[in-house]
Amino acid sequence: MDVNTQSLMPAPPAASGARAGESWGSFLWFLVKLLALVLVFRTFVFSPFSIPSESMLPRLMNGDYLLAAKWPYGISRHSLPFDLALPDGRLLPGVPERGDIAIFKHPIDSRDYIKRVIGLPGDRVAVVNGEVVLNGIRAARAPAPDVLVPLSPNTGCAWGGEAEPAAEGAGEVCRYKAFRETLPNGRSYTVLDFGPWQADAFSERVVPPGTLFVMGDNRDSSMDSRFPASAGEGVGFVSQDLLVGRAAVIVWSTDGSADWLNPVSWFSAARWDLIGNRL
Repeated sequence: MDVNTQSLMPAPPAASGARAGESWGSFLWFLVKLLALVLVFRTFVFSPFSIPSESMLPRLMNGDYLLAAKWPYGISRHSLPFDLALPDGRLLPGVPERGDIAIFKHPIDSRDYIKRVIGLPGDRVAVVNGEVVLNGIRAARAPAPDVLVPLSPNTGCAWGGEAEPAAEGAGEVCRYKAFRETLPNGRSYTVLDFGPWQADAFSERVVPPGTLFVMGDNRDSSMDSRFPASAGEGVGFVSQDLLVGRAAVIVWSTDGSADWLNPVSWFSAARWDLIGNRL
């Protein structure tokens, strides 16, 4: 019986070059989708920030790394790559609540700043003897236990603190006098106040439309809305169009003592008690 031997032969394998081309194309498409997902996440969900100063002690310390929620205040050009302009300033704008810890762009030098929201548009805000007066009502303030901040390369002892040996283990801590401040809406938090300072008096002013009055929790070491906007210093009343996000959670914190050549120090330098704290 005649057999067509050609029909029984296996088909020749596909060219290796074609397979390689398909593999590279799939990989590049995967990278495009991954970058798009990261962009969407950073634009609409969360974005990372680091704390470079001690103006928000004791809640936030130099060396803290946190995530800021982007959706509560709306999406502005500061949420987009390269600060691309939006026609209406913000998409789906939201007004912060008194007591929020907000991240925003400095109105002059565009650096990231982080402060606590005290006054909203239309509020009458004053500071008398270092105490907040909001719409004619003095914010409740009660003495709180002293705050002990471990001294490290990232955290020194400011002019209002006193260095002393740590109660447990080696090293030193800085002792600060603290108060518990409660806004009329019930939001409560700890502030540091070292005594008389130039910004302890701020005559009553009305917060203009579309702006916020913000302050640092470390009241005597914070350049905030009590000072006129100036590069690297005060911020004045902060436009809501400069909002970037609301501080949400500390994802990492380091005291600055890590040596990159010594992986063990990466763990010993971590402030494990702060990591995961919600803000």
